[in-house]
Amino acid sequence: MAAERNPEGPPVPLFDPAAFRIPRGVIHACAAGETPVLHAQAAALDRHAVDKSEGPAGRARLDAEVERLRARLGAWWKVEAAGIGLVSSVAEGMSMLVESLDWQQGDVVLVDRNEYASVVVPLAMRCGVELRFVPMADPDAVAAAATGRVRMIAVSAVSYLDARSHDLAALRQVADRAGAMLVVDFTQANGWMPIEASVADFAFSACYKWMLGLTGLAVAYWNRARQPDWAPATAGWYSIVTGPRPDYAAPIALRPDGGRFTRGNPAHAPAYALHAALDFLEAVPQGVVQRHVQRLTVGLLKRLDAAGIPSITPPDPRQHGASVCIAHDRASAIVEAMAGRGVLAWNGRGRIRISFHGYNDERELDPIMAALTAAMAS
Repeated sequence: MAAERNPEGPPVPLFDPAAFRIPRGVIHACAAGETPVLHAQAAALDRHAVDKSEGPAGRARLDAEVERLRARLGAWWKVEAAGIGLVSSVAEGMSMLVESLDWQQGDVVLVDRNEYASVVVPLAMRCGVELRFVPMADPDAVAAAATGRVRMIAVSAVSYLDARSHDLAALRQVADRAGAMLVVDFTQANGWMPIEASVADFAFSACYKWMLGLTGLAVAYWNRARQPDWAPATAGWYSIVTGPRPDYAAPIALRPDGGRFTRGNPAHAPAYALHAALDFLEAVPQGVVQRHVQRLTVGLLKRLDAAGIPSITPPDPRQHGASVCIAHDRASAIVEAMAGRGVLAWNGRGRIRISFHGYNDERELDPIMAALTAAMAS
């Protein structure tokens, strides 16, 4: 639910913070790591428990909720629902994709040196695949590196490391000229930025950050128009078409849609929780959320600049996401000290990451700065 906003009055959050399990007196500024849970998700999980307990009729409701979720996620990403699948994580979805391709010695994949492990590691462990590192923020550099047998450009829409956003339309053009597929991880964008997933051949996203969901469920997208013949190398009971009993002597028939990503039972409980999250998120247009969170990132970046604290996040909101990152060799200790002062940020990879969602507002920027500067001085 959106908080009531008075244009003449003081700033207020876009979302009502009381709808979330945010600890009293705490500024929750770590959406890029974990968002707080919605109170409404308790009822959603209870509904799941009821359905799971009611035998075949309940199982039919579980499966119906999964199909309804696929439809909602398709609409959220502006693509056909049939292209949407569910996996346990981006790492699982990316691994399924990598394992399904007929790689040849000398095949090349273009990735950023600072790309997230869930995207890179499945590729790095594939024998014969050359990882060619190139700055994805520079499409001209990507184009210059797209020589030889480039099979894939793999990129996050927004970097987890420095919150830099990438020009997916430009990377799509590079991929098309090279005859390569474009694979996109939308995790750091999904939930605050409008997404048109059809720019990619395949796309993935975790759901426990700005999407307000839980771990154990991630979105997978198969662009069937661009890759009509794709099939995973492995399958399970859920991802195949069967009659009353499978005929293992006959060729295995995969589901014809994104359901082939889900080899076994979908994560039903997180699916119910994600429905509750979408009920909440769909009440506010995505473009409104983007303007809100980037007003906060720009405000914080200006305060950092005034304080002489350098950020590794580009200052232009057209070039960054919903986070502000600060490289620091004491990042872990600083984030811990900020938590002690009532501000939850995120640590890791030698940087402090402060990120915003609709429950944050401008009144929190000065307390965030106060906690940060005090922690850096301690």
